[in-house]
Amino acid sequence: MITDQTLSKETISQFFMDLQNRICQSLEAADGVGRFRTDAWERPGGGGGRSRTIAGGAVIEKGGVGYSAVHGEATEATLRSLNLTEPAEFYATGVSIVLHPHSPRVPIIHMNVRYFEMSSGHSWFGGGIDLTPHYVDDADARWFHQYLKTVCDRHDAAYHPRFKTWADEYFYIPHRQETRGVGGIFFDYLKPASPAHKADLFAFVQDVGNAFAPIYTHFMVNNRDLPFGEREKQWQLLRRGRYVEFNLVWDRGTKFGLETNGRTESILMSMPPQANWIYDFHAEPASPEADTLSKLVKGIDWV
Repeated sequence: MITDQTLSKETISQFFMDLQNRICQSLEAADGVGRFRTDAWERPGGGGGRSRTIAGGAVIEKGGVGYSAVHGEATEATLRSLNLTEPAEFYATGVSIVLHPHSPRVPIIHMNVRYFEMSSGHSWFGGGIDLTPHYVDDADARWFHQYLKTVCDRHDAAYHPRFKTWADEYFYIPHRQETRGVGGIFFDYLKPASPAHKADLFAFVQDVGNAFAPIYTHFMVNNRDLPFGEREKQWQLLRRGRYVEFNLVWDRGTKFGLETNGRTESILMSMPPQANWIYDFHAEPASPEADTLSKLVKGIDWV
């Protein structure tokens, strides 16, 4: 049991390391074929991590479950992003996941849970889970959002509407004028007001992290055998292209990792194995693809 007296950055890091292990075990069991390989790495500026990657599974074509605990001198860019001016040391730890399935009927999923503290005394939690279906299925989207709402409501009834809206705003591709997927929850800079509040926030982040495996294995099991053909595979490659655009152009985590000299292979393990871009693509009217595009908008109330 974590209490406000025992909650240190080392305790938080240990939970994240254990979470990585448990999630990889659950994914291997649900996939049935794929196995994770492990790369331990060190960051030249301080700290390191453990990247666990999977490829060629029965369900998962490519994926990564990364753990890191890094520290060092904050860059000027990082300080500016935090509205800080005085030099400071940082400590950042967390788990980040992206999974790309073989089947266009199984969605892409992303999760990140993290903790950040500065030698100046500032600290906060962040994270979230979001779903990117290649084809939006209304029942799947409702199930996903209801699961996250239940997690949030155990801690604060205001969390889900707030963090759901935050996800709609964050996982948005401005140059395409579409959301990356059907959203989920996203939160950042949750700053503890007291030691007890810090323990409460950590309990919420733990619940979010623990929700990942049951959520995604649900889709792996239920959607893996749904039929698809070459048309659906080509659409999957286009949707993966949108995923790449968001991660490389807009994602703050990617930018932070590169700015702080993180391990490039680990930062970019979220990239799909293949993607495609077709010049001036337009979905056929009244097609399943057009239906999906009509639902890649902010503000849909799924629950």
